Amino acid sequence: MTSGPVERMEHHQVAVYLAAMALGAVLGTAFPAAGPGLERAVNPVLGALLYVTFLQVPAAALLRSLRGGRFLSAALVVNFAVVPLVVAAMFPFLPDDRAVRLGVLLVLLCPCVDYVIVFSGLAGGDSRRLLAATPVLLIVQMLLLPVYLLLFLGGGLGEVVAVGPFLRAFAFLIVTPLALAWATQAWAARRAAGRRAAAVAGAAMVPLMAATLLVVVASQLPRLGDSLSRIGAVIPVYLLFLVVMAFAGRAVARLLRLGAPAARAIVFTGATRNSLVVLPLALALPPGLSAAAAAVVAQTLVEVLGMVAYVRLVPRLVPA
Repeated sequence: MTSGPVERMEHHQVAVYLAAMALGAVLGTAFPAAGPGLERAVNPVLGALLYVTFLQVPAAALLRSLRGGRFLSAALVVNFAVVPLVVAAMFPFLPDDRAVRLGVLLVLLCPCVDYVIVFSGLAGGDSRRLLAATPVLLIVQMLLLPVYLLLFLGGGLGEVVAVGPFLRAFAFLIVTPLALAWATQAWAARRAAGRRAAAVAGAAMVPLMAATLLVVVASQLPRLGDSLSRIGAVIPVYLLFLVVMAFAGRAVARLLRLGAPAARAIVFTGATRNSLVVLPLALALPPGLSAAAAAVVAQTLVEVLGMVAYVRLVPRLVPA
């Protein structure tokens, strides 16, 4: 039977995502002046992606999954105990540049709460429980990030991280899409029109993911600019982080005796960082620390490519 365009996109979604990133790189290089305009599109596109992601999980199932104590414990341990230790071991190898070090810390110490759910699902991870844990992960990182910065960099830098961008990201990227998804589910339970609307929204998952990757790469690539020589030395650190956290996440999952889908989700949450949310924090830093934003952008580009590899490799690392 001939498959439709939606089925073909889902079957070849990794290729679609790579093509979207390549197109974003071309646009970002050819039209750097369009970066600020494209940057304003990142949150709306990401919010739409999270809406269709949340739509896949019934509200009752999401609330039940949050009661899974072992999974939530594993997510908290891997993100707020293991990751800081890994970062501490890598810290002496970072460039002796305070701004670059701050950018690396900002992005590596904060777990992702957005596209990690999509990539985890592609690899057969338990996206439902990971989805339920995202509000907790965002709140805990908001509380602990100033503490981590104080421990790593000393006084005078913990206070530069404002709570406002985290709260805005939580409202726009978590609360609003989740509320809209639950409203759509309620509508679909009562009306045929609601069921059709939910089906159409669900079919938009792959195009929205591709659009998100394209906009992020196209808008952020020009920011590397003159800072490339300063942040080039952190690229190997980001790559090493992805390798180490794959095995560290698996070890935590084994320690807590999680099944394969849950273990894969733990690997993803430990490796995937919150670059899209912490980028506004880095951009708001004083001019003398402007290279921090470039360090965050570099991590975004490395991580997106790394997640494409993770989708293929994590099922082999954590077999069913």
